[in-house]
Amino acid sequence: MKKQAGLWIDHRETVLVLIQGDSTETKHIASDLEKHVRFSGGNRTEDGAADDQRDRRFAAHLERYYDEVIAHLGGVDSILLLGPGEAKGEFEKRLGIQGLGAHVVGVEAADKMTERQVAAKVRGYFGP
Repeated sequence: MKKQAGLWIDHRETVLVLIQGDSTETKHIASDLEKHVRFSGGNRTEDGAADDQRDRRFAAHLERYYDEVIAHLGGVDSILLLGPGEAKGEFEKRLGIQGLGAHVVGVEAADKMTERQVAAKVRGYFGP
């Protein structure tokens, strides 16, 4: 039986919907990243050094977050990506790095959605 997944993702949270037959499971995964990223520390003596360090920390945090989401996709045959900004594209690239890029069947822009809206969208996309 095919296992399909759809997820709405941004930098702060993911709503993951897993469908297998008539069964639907919804999960919420938080990135634990604040809206405005502020990491303490850094050397401000060089222009841009603190910004570079902050950017590296942000990128590393996103990689861990994306990998956590990918861990929930075990055994999935098809993946639909939804989201409002850059995160869905970044996540698609991360799926490619992890060898799951071929499972992506669609990428769509979508504003903020409730868990029920995401589940309905994913069910509608993959059909009855």
